[in-house]
Amino acid sequence: FPRTVRSLLLALLLLSPLPLLAQDWHYRVRPGDTLWDLATLYLKPEVEWERLQRHNRVDDPYRLPPGTQLGFPVAWLRVQPAPARVVAVRGPVQAGTTAGRGTLLVHGQPGYPALLAALPDAPPVLSVLGDVALLSARMVGIVGGRNASSGGLRMAESLAALLAAHGVYTVSGLARGIDGAAHRGAMTAGRTVAAIAGGLDCPYPRENAALHAEIAEKGVLVTEAPLGTTPTARHFPRRNRLIAGLGLGCVVVEAAPHSGTLITARLVVDYGRELFAVPGSPLDSRCRGSNNLLRQGAILTESVADILPNLPAIPACPEKNPPLFPTQPGLVQEGSIKKVSTAQNQNKSAVQSAFSLPLPAPAERSGGAPVSPENVREKVLDLLSFTPIPVDDLVRHCQFSASTVLTVLTELELSGCVDSLPGGRIVLAAPHGKDG
Repeated sequence: FPRTVRSLLLALLLLSPLPLLAQDWHYRVRPGDTLWDLATLYLKPEVEWERLQRHNRVDDPYRLPPGTQLGFPVAWLRVQPAPARVVAVRGPVQAGTTAGRGTLLVHGQPGYPALLAALPDAPPVLSVLGDVALLSARMVGIVGGRNASSGGLRMAESLAALLAAHGVYTVSGLARGIDGAAHRGAMTAGRTVAAIAGGLDCPYPRENAALHAEIAEKGVLVTEAPLGTTPTARHFPRRNRLIAGLGLGCVVVEAAPHSGTLITARLVVDYGRELFAVPGSPLDSRCRGSNNLLRQGAILTESVADILPNLPAIPACPEKNPPLFPTQPGLVQEGSIKKVSTAQNQNKSAVQSAFSLPLPAPAERSGGAPVSPENVREKVLDLLSFTPIPVDDLVRHCQFSASTVLTVLTELELSGCVDSLPGGRIVLAAPHGKDG
């Protein structure tokens, strides 16, 4: 009996696929095959196609010599390869190739954004959902912290809306906080571009799923990740590269020290684009990173009048391949700041009316679940900063009923956490030392 058991175990070991894990499955390249084709067809979603490129020491993933032997580690494959799958390899990816409602844009082919193509580390392939033409339009990035104050959210919305009113689109990362506020502000007066970390079919965070779908219909989503990719920490630097590369400049609103927003800011400087920063209170830790950018030379930004004159005056139709950055002096005409201010005043009432849209009832906004005072207090404190804001704006961003928010504000004022100011404004109370 023991001998029979040993024989069975040996037979199972010999017949199992475990010995294949250390081997490569080899594929012979046919004319027209690209590494992107092979990777998207065979590799598991969590395996990046650049790993296949490094594994085979491929210099140009779009010009594979026919007859080349490529090795696929079996552990990377979607399923055990079969001869039928070898025959099913697609032809080369063409610019504008559609998969469902999405589009693939390949570097070096028509339709690829000119500003991205100018980067030294331009993404080889982009997955796009929406209006592809927006990727070649004039746009500015707006980025900032996820745990943003109400004042920061209001600033991001206002800048994006006024930029859209002047024909400049906004590109951001579709994250919670400043990113989401920038997208919503841009959508009130135009369209927006969302650079995401995961696949086009993987909205992140889930709370922005509705905004994700709205941008796909009215704007454009762009990513380097293939379909089915769930975003992880390693994907976000690539998303930041898209934001920095697509825009003529980037505005930083409320960035904490060592935050991911500062990665985007560093890329903006490396790519030679304009960096803007909104000043914040020195008492608010959420603004220390952006304030430090101002010390290092970022353009102080309080309105679109600080942004528009500093953008390169590229033509509105970049598909004709004009120079991206004109060499003639005087990129900004005389009186342009005055024109910007006049246009800003003309659009002020429209933007304010857009920001005062009616909100759903508190029961709808909270999904009908009971709201505890602790949750309301925590939300209110998260949105407050040392910059005064109107109570009405605070109620709007909290998405709780006005009576609930006012009750919490009264409790916080009695405990010395906040101060009420003339004009119906509220602000965090400044910390006092032992001497008062």
